Amino acid sequence: MTRRLFTLLLAVALASLSLQAGALPARAKTGMVISASDIASEVGWQVIKGGGNAVDAAVATAFALAVTHPTAGNIGGGGFMVYRAGSGQATSFDFREAAPAGANAEMWLTNGKYDFELHHNSHRSVGVPGTVAGLHMAWKELGSKPWKELVFPAVKLARDGFEISHALARSLEGMLKDADDFRKYPASVAQFSKNGTPYQAGEILKQPDLARTLERIADQGPAGFYEGETAALIEKEMKAHDGLITRDDLKKYQPKKREVIKGNYRGYELIGMPPPSSGGIAVVEALNILEGYDLKANGYGSAKNVHLIAESMRRAFADRAQYLGDPDFVTNMPIPRLISKEYGETLRKTINPNKASKSSPSTFTWPTESQETTHFSVVDAQRNAVSMTYTLEYGYGSRIVVPGAGFLLNNEMGDFNAGPGLTNEQGLIGTPPNLAQVGKRMLSSMAPTIVAKDGQLFMVTGSPGGRTIINTVLMTLLNVIDFGMNAQEAVDAGRIHHQWLPDRLSVERYGFSADTINQLKAMGHNVAEVGGQGVDEVIVLNPKDGMLEGGVDKRQADGGAAGK
Repeated sequence: MTRRLFTLLLAVALASLSLQAGALPARAKTGMVISASDIASEVGWQVIKGGGNAVDAAVATAFALAVTHPTAGNIGGGGFMVYRAGSGQATSFDFREAAPAGANAEMWLTNGKYDFELHHNSHRSVGVPGTVAGLHMAWKELGSKPWKELVFPAVKLARDGFEISHALARSLEGMLKDADDFRKYPASVAQFSKNGTPYQAGEILKQPDLARTLERIADQGPAGFYEGETAALIEKEMKAHDGLITRDDLKKYQPKKREVIKGNYRGYELIGMPPPSSGGIAVVEALNILEGYDLKANGYGSAKNVHLIAESMRRAFADRAQYLGDPDFVTNMPIPRLISKEYGETLRKTINPNKASKSSPSTFTWPTESQETTHFSVVDAQRNAVSMTYTLEYGYGSRIVVPGAGFLLNNEMGDFNAGPGLTNEQGLIGTPPNLAQVGKRMLSSMAPTIVAKDGQLFMVTGSPGGRTIINTVLMTLLNVIDFGMNAQEAVDAGRIHHQWLPDRLSVERYGFSADTINQLKAMGHNVAEVGGQGVDEVIVLNPKDGMLEGGVDKRQADGGAAGK
């Protein structure tokens, strides 16, 4: 058993025990930040404590995560932010990575055959980063504190260093052992080891190159990243290794403000991210299907409920593959239909309550019978809320640190479909909406979500986990709304995942009883028991006393809540 698998199994086991014991959430009145790094959460909370708002805190937290949580926190990747003002207005910011000028739909085919390594583990897998531009756009529109003040804590953490946790030490050591990871790239070894020797827990990690890059961003805003010295360093690395990104690609990158996806589930208003994220649509579609069932009466964790939830996931993911992509390139997405109650009812009628459906790559009709990302949630004293998910794609992205710049590059081009017509039963997808094109943004499963009730903020949620993100968020929402769990119980509870293809139902080991799993198999589900799924960071506003209650996902060791 690998150390990572053991850690995941232990975390899920502890989460299960915690749920049984009635885990208590963190509580705060003035504001709260929950992220994958307790250090970064504290940075964000100090911004709120000093008079900043939720967006200010989100910017500071995100930059701090780029230092303290290198597996997914980033300035070399991209993501999405959903914002809801205390007064109710909502908007979203899309800073997903984009395909560079040299990209095309068949760029990962070698002699007509799909090349996985080229698609996911090469300089050609790097998309044009969006994080810095997106954070700046959100700050410029909604922030209140000086930009430099928000970036400076990250500069200090990179320059002066921070104490390495046991979890980070193990993670970095693992990346140094494999010749296909950091060992391929000298700058990565230099950044995250002591001349090739792994760091130990308790030692101080200083990142001077990253500190200088962050200083340029603090002083110059996006120009300090997309132009000048940083852009030149990125282009130099690309040219040296057959990568595609140029300084022109970087200079042309623009984040986008988009209208949020809205839905309603049992009287709760859902606010999610629109395409190129599929998360908002898929969550609403699945909930519309499930609204027709009395899940509470069926009983939490029952085989009947797991079956129904899995079938809703299966249908939402099939529609995701068929219809969704970058809205600037795919103009015929039937979004109003996909998130309508009527369509949810139509899909519900295709579910056999006692038998699993069969997924097929040859059809999107129904007979009547990836993963390292990071998420954080923020709420301030005025109940402005931010749900933000951003990523490098794989853990540590492409594993490529830009020499002289000190940050990791994403391998997000791997989220484009592999090539035209390559959909198969193993889960390779080749549908047209998400094929690579110049300037196009790859489809994402990120699902930052905010929930309101009777016009007031109720819940902020989101998770990492590749395609499992959608279903992790879906189950957390069900846990709170249908089963009445508090924030901590909701993130501790067991999770499942079905993504249409491959036709497999993943179930967290120790999250469900043996009897439930056996019943699911009898229904025809291909059940696979897994160690852990996602890392949801949840804030729920308790309507009884107005307190913010935070759920920190124990599946990740370094996460933490900060607030008062």
